[in-house]
Amino acid sequence: MAHEGGTKAIVAALAANIGIAVTKFVAYLLTHSSSMLAESVHSLADSGNQVLLLLGGRRSRREADEHHPFGYGRERFLYAFIVSIVLFTLGGLFALYEAWHKWADPHPIEGRWWWVPLVVLAAAIVMESSSLRTAVHESNSVRGQESWFSFIRTAKAPELPVVLLEDSGALVGLGLAGIGVSMTLITHDGRWDAAGTAGIGVLLVAIAVVLAVETSSLLLGESASAADVAAIRAALVGPGVASVIHLRTVHLGPEELLVAAKVEVVSGDSAEHVAAAIDQAEERVRAAVPIATVIYVEPDVRRVTPAP
Repeated sequence: MAHEGGTKAIVAALAANIGIAVTKFVAYLLTHSSSMLAESVHSLADSGNQVLLLLGGRRSRREADEHHPFGYGRERFLYAFIVSIVLFTLGGLFALYEAWHKWADPHPIEGRWWWVPLVVLAAAIVMESSSLRTAVHESNSVRGQESWFSFIRTAKAPELPVVLLEDSGALVGLGLAGIGVSMTLITHDGRWDAAGTAGIGVLLVAIAVVLAVETSSLLLGESASAADVAAIRAALVGPGVASVIHLRTVHLGPEELLVAAKVEVVSGDSAEHVAAAIDQAEERVRAAVPIATVIYVEPDVRRVTPAP
């Protein structure tokens, strides 16, 4: 369900950003506003990012093979990490460069098209708000009682956090562009436009850093949530399995979990009974945590360490 919701949010964001990028670039051509250029590149980068997320989702569904026996689920993490790099370079660094260039050579927004940036920004705010509303709606269906901060930090499916951050950043960026353009029109000082562009650049770099940190953690391999670990530990114990000696989990993908456990079996039990107990334990784990797709259980007997 998280993947389907993420895809819906990505498609909504892609449709909005393509339209916004075109209108912003037309506004730049008519007014030569650096804020409009920075925002058009921002929307272009966001559009490319959404294409990358869709591509990562499609490639992650490939079947496991000899070279990748655990499948391709982590491709979604990889493409989300690439998104952070694109946002940092194409969006953030370009905006900072454009701000520096405009500050060194400021010029006001003049001519009969002076009103175009304001109209474009207003239209962009409406479209971005619609995209963000879709992302919020889809996120609410999977985040439960988590706070937004916790959801972005702990979500295993990267698409929804990425779209939430991009859309939220886009709305803040539009506000900064609006301030820069409005003050330039009022004061006829192009440095306000440059300042708005710089603010957009700093914002994009900050969002890119957050995305890079979170997605790199997923790429390295994160364990299951505390709730899932507790459910797995409880499900392992049953007939023939006295306790869990140790348990390790790692996400092979957002909806794929590898479980490796060493469990205590009854000393002296036959191999047949032990094998049956382990099979039943695996069934209980899959019933308790359906995303536990790969399970390895090692039987052992608990040894009492003699007192010194």
